[in-house]
Amino acid sequence: MTNVKFFADEGGIYGFSISGHSSFDCDDETGKIVCAAVSSAAYMAANTVTEIIGDKADATVSDAFIDFKAKKPSNATRQVLLGLRLHLSELSGQYGNRIVLHGGAENVKD
Repeated sequence: MTNVKFFADEGGIYGFSISGHSSFDCDDETGKIVCAAVSSAAYMAANTVTEIIGDKADATVSDAFIDFKAKKPSNATRQVLLGLRLHLSELSGQYGNRIVLHGGAENVKD
């Protein structure tokens, strides 16, 4: 199961943490596809924030784990992270037995 948590303050979302795999076993093709979709979306959001928008962030990445928090998130960064939340929410709607979202409210506190 992939767990996704979003972090927010009074200004909105500023980060996320994703852990786990969406696959049930090594032969689970659907799980591999879902896992790849989640990973790709997370990397695109993180890279857009740091490399395109230019906001600084703390990030930790390891097998089946990414933690990303913008240090002083601009409005553009918050919009990108809202887009990530929407994208992962839609995936969770399709594959709810593989992805669980936490912190889906507009202003989630950590």
